[in-house]
Amino acid sequence: MRSAPRQSANVMTCCGPCWAVIQPRYDDTVGNYGSLARKHVIPLFGKAKLADLRADDVDEWLDGLSGTLSIRSLQLVHAILKRAIRQAQARDMVMRNVAELVKPPKGTAGRPSRVLTLEQARAVLEAAQSSRLHAYVVISLLTGVRTEEARALQWAHIVAWSDETAEWRPVVKAGFDRDRFAVYVWRSVRAHGDTKTEKSRRTLELPLQAVDALRRHHTRQASDRLKAGLTWQETGLVFCSTTGEPLDAANVRRGVRLITKKAGIGETWSPRELRHSFVSAVHRRF
Repeated sequence: MRSAPRQSANVMTCCGPCWAVIQPRYDDTVGNYGSLARKHVIPLFGKAKLADLRADDVDEWLDGLSGTLSIRSLQLVHAILKRAIRQAQARDMVMRNVAELVKPPKGTAGRPSRVLTLEQARAVLEAAQSSRLHAYVVISLLTGVRTEEARALQWAHIVAWSDETAEWRPVVKAGFDRDRFAVYVWRSVRAHGDTKTEKSRRTLELPLQAVDALRRHHTRQASDRLKAGLTWQETGLVFCSTTGEPLDAANVRRGVRLITKKAGIGETWSPRELRHSFVSAVHRRF
């Protein structure tokens, strides 16, 4: 809702100030906030005069969305509107922020997270064999890395133990003919490349099934690099497109849903539920 020139500055014509809400976030959140703003904020308030906007208008708007949006999404669209009006206040376009006077309704209950049974996990691993996301699924299910951590994973952080030098070395230098492997979970696609929390930075030893999947994935990626030629983008990412570019959340969601559909368990599963399945399996075991 970027302000127009001063003479008509009380007209909300787009969603520019909403960018202030989005900027500190990581790419997935930027996309999510932008989508919410385009679908639910701009169509209803894009042409509204701020000076005429009342708390009742905001109440009615939120109530109208409560039947279709989750609690979290309602909170986000409310936050976008509040922040946009706050930007208008800072430019003396409006005296008060009526959105601050309103509390969002409860909204619909979000879909509860699920976990795979052992049989389902085996079916997913089998179905993923022919997918470009096979190694992604294996790593997620067998190590429990978060989806934003997996998408940011670098080959430099897949390491093998070298008996010759008595140290962990990147597998691309040490090779896959080793006995022990680990992954440094140090990065994510969040803002500034950090993991969810400081304590989330961890080193995980890799099971042989994950190593085998990574070995085959590395071979496939080398083939992609040759085919791409000069169009290849050297990002160092383990999981990337056929030209080396980062995968976005939508790419991964589509790929995982194709795999779960092939596995016969439907296509409503999300990548994060692979991690949840790992955590659940650990809890059941211990």
